[in-house]
Amino acid sequence: MMLLAIEQGNTNTLFAIHDGSDWIAQWRTSTYANRTADEYAVWLHQLLTMRDLSISQLDGCIISSVVPQSIFNLRNLARRYLNVEPMVIGENVDLGIAARIDKPSEAGADRLVNAIGAHLVYPGDLIVIDSGTATTFDVVAADGAFEGGIIAPGVNLSLQALHEAAAMLPRIAIQKPAKVIGKDTVSNMQSGVFWGYIALIEGLVARMKDEWGAPMTVIGTGGVASLFEGATNSIDRFDPDLTIRGLLEIWRRNTPPKDT
Repeated sequence: MMLLAIEQGNTNTLFAIHDGSDWIAQWRTSTYANRTADEYAVWLHQLLTMRDLSISQLDGCIISSVVPQSIFNLRNLARRYLNVEPMVIGENVDLGIAARIDKPSEAGADRLVNAIGAHLVYPGDLIVIDSGTATTFDVVAADGAFEGGIIAPGVNLSLQALHEAAAMLPRIAIQKPAKVIGKDTVSNMQSGVFWGYIALIEGLVARMKDEWGAPMTVIGTGGVASLFEGATNSIDRFDPDLTIRGLLEIWRRNTPPKDT
């Protein structure tokens, strides 16, 4: 089995290949809602060729997307070029996870996939912090159920808002500043965003643990999470493969075993 797992966020889209035993390739591309199936196929073909792989080897596809208008083109990619009907999170897939929130239908597909990926590896009650366009803090109970959480603006979104709303503030890259107290405009902004998000993480994690009333392990994931590694003790583990691990598990749960 060669599975193509597609995890699409608002900013980036991850394509990952699993050969039945291991993840053998991963690539990211910017998310464009109007990118066609043919454009995806050309891009993917080139990257596969660099790994001595081909699209014809892919015989399964699972898609998780928070960009509804993109799903049509991703589905067509699977149908036209892989000759398979993809599993699409939120449409034709049984996730096998309880969502203990007021309106279970509102639980984001990406957050549920993360919950599954986290529960597979980490025991006990969990907080999953996913740093992307938005920063989400999700509670996963010891039995694997999604218990709700918090949505905050992402780091890049905050930087973009600063630049666009204040004429004198430049567009800057996210990085850890040498000191908390900045000496120029750029270091002021870097400190506000970087240490501001550390304070956000530490403050919200502390409040969530206090409200939950039991020990919790905190897992960080997402494209920006690695920036915070080593800068706070509030995150116990950094796991970049959380989402694709969840997608693989969902694929396995929904794929009938082959007759031997």
